[in-house]
Amino acid sequence: MEFRQEVLAAFPGICVAEGVVRSVRIEQESPGLEALKREIIQDILSRYTLDQVKDEPLFRAYRDFFWRVGVDPTKTRPASEALVRRVLSGRKLPLINTAVDAYNLASVSSGIPIAAFDADTLAGELTMRFAADGELFLGIGMKKPVVLGRNQVIITDRDQVIAIYPYRDSDATKVTPGTRNIRILTCGVPDIDREMVIAAYRVCAGYLEEYTGGVASGFTLSPPGP
Repeated sequence: MEFRQEVLAAFPGICVAEGVVRSVRIEQESPGLEALKREIIQDILSRYTLDQVKDEPLFRAYRDFFWRVGVDPTKTRPASEALVRRVLSGRKLPLINTAVDAYNLASVSSGIPIAAFDADTLAGELTMRFAADGELFLGIGMKKPVVLGRNQVIITDRDQVIAIYPYRDSDATKVTPGTRNIRILTCGVPDIDREMVIAAYRVCAGYLEEYTGGVASGFTLSPPGP
């Protein structure tokens, strides 16, 4: 992935671990995955309370990043925090398909937001940059595109915006039951240790291998460390 210099200057320490899990076979659900979900839910209940989540350093780092890019994290939660809050509130985690459920569980257990795309819908190299005023983005679950502001950090391929970093992926490149190759990005922000971002990638790739039968490639951590 290419990082534009202005993003690196504004957010020292921002980083992404990325790779591809190939030849996945996505099903509606998996008994093994549901058992893993129960284990992770119990772990989250033992680690956090609803009152303390916002003050956890891990989630605080993402909240601070959201404020700096003009997103109110009390209204739009960082993806991993939102999933953890569902668990702590006694609500069920989404049941979508074995791929999406697997990387959601990796995000819950690690606390790191994870973006995932149908790799075969992506064109060319990915780039992280600031949005230009007036750029449009249609995310998963949106009924109409939103107009982006120039302080928002986005990820693009050669042709389009594929994500608002690090919380909303594009509808056009989402993982579906027909997806065969998944590109994963585990998303770091300032004050998040790079090793945590790498660990989240490994967990996510491992879950996808186990519960979709895919084969994970090696990963790349960008930008390179000092």
